[in-house]
Amino acid sequence: MSDLAYVLRQLPRPHDANLLVGDNPADDAAVYRLSDDLALVQTVDFFTPVVDDAYTFGRIAAANALSDVYAMGGRPLTALNIVAFPVKKLAAQVLVDLLRGGSEMATSAGVTIVGGHTVEDDEPKYGLAVTGTVHPDKYISARGAQPGDVLLLTKPIGTGIVTTALKAGQSHEAHVAEAVRWMTTLNRAGSEAMLSAAAHAATDITGFGLLGHLTDLCAASEVSAVLDSEAVPFLPGALEYARMGHIPSGTRTNLDFVRDRISVTPGVSDLVLALLSDAQTSGGLRIALDPHGAEAFARHAGVDLLAVQVGQIVPRTDRGVQVRN
Repeated sequence: MSDLAYVLRQLPRPHDANLLVGDNPADDAAVYRLSDDLALVQTVDFFTPVVDDAYTFGRIAAANALSDVYAMGGRPLTALNIVAFPVKKLAAQVLVDLLRGGSEMATSAGVTIVGGHTVEDDEPKYGLAVTGTVHPDKYISARGAQPGDVLLLTKPIGTGIVTTALKAGQSHEAHVAEAVRWMTTLNRAGSEAMLSAAAHAATDITGFGLLGHLTDLCAASEVSAVLDSEAVPFLPGALEYARMGHIPSGTRTNLDFVRDRISVTPGVSDLVLALLSDAQTSGGLRIALDPHGAEAFARHAGVDLLAVQVGQIVPRTDRGVQVRN
């Protein structure tokens, strides 16, 4: 994460009055105004397999890519496949299953896959470049959080740790099934609910982990946050696997990066901090909105997603996030 931040700082910032969102790494996707009432939302995401089954991996990867548009309050419309595949090592049927999983997930979201690009590589990688739309005055970014807002989380944390235990052959089937269920749950309902509840800011929780994305949101909004670690829902088995040492390298890197941006009250263990930094795949939305809006969100979201209050936004301090138990 620190290496990526360094690289991004070296690149020129775009200067285009129609680029409403796109020059801040805290945001999930770019928003480009086409007219007074229409803007494009664009994003891309792809990665290596997190599960063994190609069809399931395709579904997870597609849901993950679509999530960036949902996090901006947008409606995804079209997508392009991005595939790296070892054609000499794996059977063509594996690629068929992978793309079928992605296609079926996109279809369930009302998204049309309109093509894509494939390259030969030693390790499979898959994802989507997604285009959606949003009203240029109604998108939600990482920059609008306000002191007094509550923080909601819509999915449990721990997919990185659970899938690392899976790769090590140390996971329980039921724990993996629950992680897959959440990773293949679209954030569409959460996006619609946060729009109806007039949310101030949002991000989805992916590779930088809950703490990484929260510290970025605080920096972008020029606020701080208090995170209640005991309120954060963890996937079944995640704490156990972390205790066994199944913590991915990306999670460790995330925690190293945020250490000087957070304060931690006594009693919050290093294992919990690892979970709060766990690199997520197709994670939930983390939403900042006023307390009355939180009630409206819970009514609108239904049963597909959680609506767990995990903290609150406070005026800016010298540390972006206070983690307490």
